[in-house]
Amino acid sequence: MKKIVLTGGGTAGHVTPCIALLPALKEEGYDIHYIGSYNGIEQKLIEEYNIPYYGISSGKLRRYFDIKNFTDPFKVLKGYFESKKLLKKINPNIIFSKGGFVTVPVVQAARKLKIPVIIHESDITPGLANKLAIPAAKKVCHTFPETASYLPSEKAVLTGTPIRKELFSGNKIKGLEFCGFTANKPVIMVIGGSTGSRRINEVIRGMLPTLLKSFQVVHLCGKNNLDKNLANLEGYAQFEYIKKELSDLYAAADLVISRAGANTICELLALKKPHILIPLPTGSSRGDQILNAESFEHQGYSYVIRDEDLSIASLMQGIDKVMADKSAYMDAMKNSSLINAIQTIISLIRELS
Repeated sequence: MKKIVLTGGGTAGHVTPCIALLPALKEEGYDIHYIGSYNGIEQKLIEEYNIPYYGISSGKLRRYFDIKNFTDPFKVLKGYFESKKLLKKINPNIIFSKGGFVTVPVVQAARKLKIPVIIHESDITPGLANKLAIPAAKKVCHTFPETASYLPSEKAVLTGTPIRKELFSGNKIKGLEFCGFTANKPVIMVIGGSTGSRRINEVIRGMLPTLLKSFQVVHLCGKNNLDKNLANLEGYAQFEYIKKELSDLYAAADLVISRAGANTICELLALKKPHILIPLPTGSSRGDQILNAESFEHQGYSYVIRDEDLSIASLMQGIDKVMADKSAYMDAMKNSSLINAIQTIISLIRELS
């Protein structure tokens, strides 16, 4: 039986594509192991899949000044030696790395031990961890056509992002019942990201009196962002975070309003859901969400509102536009070539392991 080590962490976006690969890897007969940080979000997300999980020391890689920049390199070095010891013990045929700072010591240890590595970059421009990993990788899978210009041509493979299979099996009726909605009004689903978006939350809640005349709204507002004053508002359902029921909520949604994280927008693309993207501004990120959104807008998949332009009026205008042109957006998404990511990546894994 061939063995594979998956690694990725720091945010859910660095873990869910690995989770999406699990069923296909099991069908191929791989013995699957996971290396993450000691107490990162990845451990909680992976543990329910009954896969051996190993924690290592990791230090965050920062582009800005922080006193921890002087201590974290020692954490990374410790993680390197821990990774090396683990990889010798597991003896995998291949590593699949999704990125995040925890992957740096794992990939470098794999390079030293001559274990082939495939990495995946979701955003248009590679993150710092993946930039450090590219020299050690045999192949670099990427989501956006534009990313190829940042990668060695002999390593770059346009794959798209792996999407969890269960997202395609949602039940619209269950989604409506879960929210207490009727089938008589269209549903808008708002996704602010795992920590929520204060700005999006405020605008959505500010326009509810108008919005609820024509729509029902399911609002994933992020941890600690529930508004108790709106708890019993008819046609409005708010949740901090949704896991098990997400596929049903997607199925119930006629329109999605979201940040522009790569995994989420690739889910919207795969599900062919008409949507509005409000990317994080450069002050809150390295600008990758803006580039992601611009790419999707250019390809005709998305309506985009810049964060600095977000208002009740601009969002209402966007909703009217997307609802009027739903068919055009859906047709553009149907013609996308980025929806077979899992099989493309599995083929690469099979070829290199």
